Amino acid sequence: MEKTYTLSDTLNREQKEAVLHTEGPLLILAGAGTGKTRVLTNRIAWLIEQGVSPRHILAITFTNKAADEMRERVGRLVGAGSDQIWVSTFHSSCARILRRYADRIGYQNNFSIYDTDDSKSVIKEIIKKWNLDTKVYKDRTFLAKISSFKNHLVDTEDCMELAGSDVDEIMTARVYKEYEAQLKKSNAMDFDDLLLNTVRLFQTDAQVLEQYQERFRYIHIDEYQDTNKVQFVFVRLLAAKYHNLCVVGDDDQSIYRFRGADISNILDFEKYFPEAKTIRLEQNYRSTSNILDAANAVIANNRARKKKHLWTDQGTGEKIACYSAQTAYDEAEHIIEDIRKKMRTEGRKYSDFAILYRTNAQSRIFEEKCIGANIPYQLIGGVNFYARKEIKDMLAYLKTINNGMDDIAARRIINVPKRGIGQASIDKIAQHAFENDITFFDAAVRADQIVGLQRAAARIASFTEPFFKWRSCLDYLKLSEIFDDILETTGYRAELEAEQTEEAAERLQNLEELRNKIVSYEESAETPTLNGFLQEVALVAEIDSLESHSDYVVLMTLHGAKGLEFPVVYISGMEEGVFPGMLAIYSGDEGEIEEERRLCYVGITRAREELMLSWSRLRMVRGEQMYQKTSRFLEEIPKELFQPGAFEHQEKKRISFEDNSYTDAKASFASNAFAGMKKASAFTKAPLDYTTGDRVSHMKFGPGTVTAIQDGGRDYEVTVDFDRFGVKHMFAGFAKLKKQE
Repeated sequence: MEKTYTLSDTLNREQKEAVLHTEGPLLILAGAGTGKTRVLTNRIAWLIEQGVSPRHILAITFTNKAADEMRERVGRLVGAGSDQIWVSTFHSSCARILRRYADRIGYQNNFSIYDTDDSKSVIKEIIKKWNLDTKVYKDRTFLAKISSFKNHLVDTEDCMELAGSDVDEIMTARVYKEYEAQLKKSNAMDFDDLLLNTVRLFQTDAQVLEQYQERFRYIHIDEYQDTNKVQFVFVRLLAAKYHNLCVVGDDDQSIYRFRGADISNILDFEKYFPEAKTIRLEQNYRSTSNILDAANAVIANNRARKKKHLWTDQGTGEKIACYSAQTAYDEAEHIIEDIRKKMRTEGRKYSDFAILYRTNAQSRIFEEKCIGANIPYQLIGGVNFYARKEIKDMLAYLKTINNGMDDIAARRIINVPKRGIGQASIDKIAQHAFENDITFFDAAVRADQIVGLQRAAARIASFTEPFFKWRSCLDYLKLSEIFDDILETTGYRAELEAEQTEEAAERLQNLEELRNKIVSYEESAETPTLNGFLQEVALVAEIDSLESHSDYVVLMTLHGAKGLEFPVVYISGMEEGVFPGMLAIYSGDEGEIEEERRLCYVGITRAREELMLSWSRLRMVRGEQMYQKTSRFLEEIPKELFQPGAFEHQEKKRISFEDNSYTDAKASFASNAFAGMKKASAFTKAPLDYTTGDRVSHMKFGPGTVTAIQDGGRDYEVTVDFDRFGVKHMFAGFAKLKKQE
């Protein structure tokens, strides 16, 4: 017997209204934990029950997992026919369309789809063919910029025009054009092309567009706040005929700006669809009212948002706990001890707890404390701190200084960063070491005596020679100073800085955290030695032997926590410069701060029953203990929502922005991000090659005009009116503005 759908009595009033409103544009503002997936699936089922053919329904999500879950839930509701609903991701939908009609835009329908590695290979070939300096021009940097251009519908001709007279931007435009030519020649598209080329197909072929407009008369888009420009245009074109477009999202949870997400898509929905109906889902089924009130209080400070107020009928719940630690180590110890206490007194499981933080680098201390306390944990969305590539690379350098017999370490770094030492040369060194019963490093020292390596001998010597200097320095230099020199001499740091990508910035943060670990060891060890440090790290880093548990404490970034929920949540590092981060504070862009505030909102609403916010009065920054000001987000929460006496253990004197240590840290960061991890007091500002009225270019905001320059003592504060992004205030040392001739 064919299954029929009956509207559920468990839907609340707003949910039912969203399900029943089937004609015309609909914006469902679904706050955290308000049951948006339930609404979407019930709405699709209701459409089918009202006689709409499943073939005319499209539902787009952002992950294959979410698409599978939606398809399964709709199937349970309506039974037969649900398999005809087109439920998929943006990329899968576009690939399916292009498989039929790619020939109409100059491709063959059997085109290849290039993944990131394939795309990097194409870029690398271009760099090699044009003899570009790989220390200046990075494949990752080119690829990131090209992806951004495609997501903003900027083609190669527009890119060249936008480059103006900027030499680096002109080179990017040239590489972009050549990259596109190579893909076209290979009948290939990258992931960004799947969306971009589908939009081009729709814009140039009215027949194809009308076919899909007829096919998809009812369109549903989940997580609409995370869409970018090209996705917005794709959706708008599809919905242009029938206007039966239902988008579901929460502008307060838009946290992927760095990936190209454009919050204006959801904020301006009514602008593009004036007849749209807006329904707010505000009843939360996840958290207690104390937690929701805190989240509401924080997010209310954002200006770029659609007002909504989460509420629940699940009770007031526990007041929010907070903890002011003296140091980051104290903070981590307190959280771990609190977990152990709740395990004893509340009968909790390890899986009830999640420790959230702003950056992956912050995980290191929590990992160490969990291991020391024998607490099973799982690092979600990241790699164990000591297993990250950049950390293993630097430890390999330190191991080779300490022990030249460690062949694994020496082989790992002989061409890291790249020195032009190929695998054939490495194999010859290894063979010579084997035949002469010597270490790989000693064989590398003799490279000029090995047959077939004479031409590569100088490059190999550039690897081996610094080790003799570093070993001789062990008696009179600190380990942290040797670490700094490794980064400087090898060019490892400079290579990452030149990439100018999110990934490179995070790797630099991780290297800074490793230096913090070295400094902490130097301060705590009675007689600090390189051997002692490596032994301590080895004991902490050896977590592979931990028994596998399904019951474990979760460690993850706030970005990674989106969509998840836990009974007990700890948000650590609630300090200015950590959360919100320095990049946001000194970007001169209020949108960056609002994005950080949305991230705080996401973190708070992950908690179901208990929430603790913690911060450190002192945090090690580039090897120095710096006074920290409590996060503005913490101060935006009404004090009555916190446990009694929550702030009494803090010192009466509040750390201000004028505190010398904080000011030095601010100036050091503003002068040059990750600049050699030097002491803040060593900072000296560089003279400017531009003045008021000059045209300049910024790597993110593009061209603009300098309207004001103020001497701030340690750096210049520059005001620029950018052509596309308006007025921004920024520190000159951080902004790295380039004068346009």
